[in-house]
Amino acid sequence: MSSTQVAYGVARRCFAVAALVAPVLFGCATPPADPAERAAFEQTNDPLEPTNRKILEANMVLDKVLLRPIAKAYVTVLPDDARDALRRVLDNLKEPVVIINNVLQGRAEGATISAARFAVNSTIGMVGIMDVAAKWGLEKQPADFGQTLYVWGLPGGPYLVLPVFGPTDVRDAIGMGLDAYLDPFNYLATKEHLDGVQIGRYVLDGVDKRARVLDVLDDLQKNSLDFYSQLRSLSQQQRASELRRGPAAAPAPNFYNDPEKPAAAPGAATAAPAPAPTKPPHPKPPPPKPPVPAPVSAPAPAVQPPAPAAPPPGPVASSFNDLDEGPLRGSPRP
Repeated sequence: MSSTQVAYGVARRCFAVAALVAPVLFGCATPPADPAERAAFEQTNDPLEPTNRKILEANMVLDKVLLRPIAKAYVTVLPDDARDALRRVLDNLKEPVVIINNVLQGRAEGATISAARFAVNSTIGMVGIMDVAAKWGLEKQPADFGQTLYVWGLPGGPYLVLPVFGPTDVRDAIGMGLDAYLDPFNYLATKEHLDGVQIGRYVLDGVDKRARVLDVLDDLQKNSLDFYSQLRSLSQQQRASELRRGPAAAPAPNFYNDPEKPAAAPGAATAAPAPAPTKPPHPKPPPPKPPVPAPVSAPAPAVQPPAPAAPPPGPVASSFNDLDEGPLRGSPRP
């Protein structure tokens, strides 16, 4: 039996045990009866929400009292370049585990690049202080055992908030334990009685990670109505993005598909669109008719100027000088 099959069998057993024991050890939330709320409840996959909230409250107290002050002092004491160099050293120490997980995922190219990165940065890069491999075109090939279990087809299981470690799920919690188990530096530290050095490495890794999200978590706590829900949403989205970069990642959802319409069967031929109806050709226009002459109308009669109005009746002026004479001279006046 190959080592891959052994690891796969161990992972399946660990996941099965965790899935059976978790509902007993932790309180579970009751699924809502409303269909819309039930769909949101299943999407978040957080049946252990009551217990997760209590663990998050304890983590926040520990963070406020211890972790955040240490992270702020770490940022204050070490400049950006020193912290970046230390981060590269810590990442270089994880390369053997990355190589193993790339092999288990069937990513031969990723395993080869990770091995070359480890060889170059451990020597020319001075144990990883300088990322010489990236300058040579050998980019990081991130892989962990949680991603390996995803590639093997194991479901993620319910959302979890672990003490100190924070948000995860059952699959990734098992993956973290297996990553620590596969780390060759753990064997070397145990053999050389350098357990304190290995513990210091894990503590420094956690402090550096906390220091890199100081502003993000501060803003999230300040601006969130429900910090627990926001943190759960962000952590699940980030992890889904990391898993989609794997070789067997599920395809991204197509937001152009209508969810109300049934999806077409894979391999089915796509029906050709119906041709657009064509309009019949226009008939030739009839020849133009000769213009009809307009009827000649008789000229309108000229308008005669109005006759002058007759003067009003009055006494007739007399042209006779002698008022005593009548019309005939010498005749007596009537």
